[in-house]
Amino acid sequence: MERQDRDARQPRLRRRGQGELEAQVLGTLHGAARPVNASWVQERIGGGLAYTTVMTILTRLLAKGAVTRERVGRSFEWSSAAGGAGLAALRMREVLDGECDRGAVLASFVTTLSPDDERLLRGLMGSTGGA
Repeated sequence: MERQDRDARQPRLRRRGQGELEAQVLGTLHGAARPVNASWVQERIGGGLAYTTVMTILTRLLAKGAVTRERVGRSFEWSSAAGGAGLAALRMREVLDGECDRGAVLASFVTTLSPDDERLLRGLMGSTGGA
C-alpha cells in the first residue's frame, strides 16, 4: 500500500514517442541564433531531462548527420545541419526506418501524392539518377 500512496503523490510523466526527443532537440537547435552548448539545449527543452540524455541525443543526431559540432574549450557547441526541409526529411526517414516493409510504406506514400508532387518527385529522382 505504501508504494501506491507514493505513486499517487508523484505526477506521472508522459513517455515521449519514438523520435520525439530528437525532434525537440533539432527544433531547439534550429531556433538558436548561433551554435550552442548542450546545457543551453537542456534548459530550453526542460522537462527535467538529464544532461547526459541531451548529450546522448546530440551524439545520435551527429551520427545521422542532422547536427554538427565544434570544439570550444573543453566542450562542444552544436548546430542544426539542415533547415526546416532537412528536419522534415529526417523525420520521414525515421518513420521509414521504423517499419518492416519499407517498399509497402514507400508505395503507399507515393500513391497519396498529388500530381504536382509526383512530378516533382519524378524530376528529383531523374536528376539524381534514381529513376
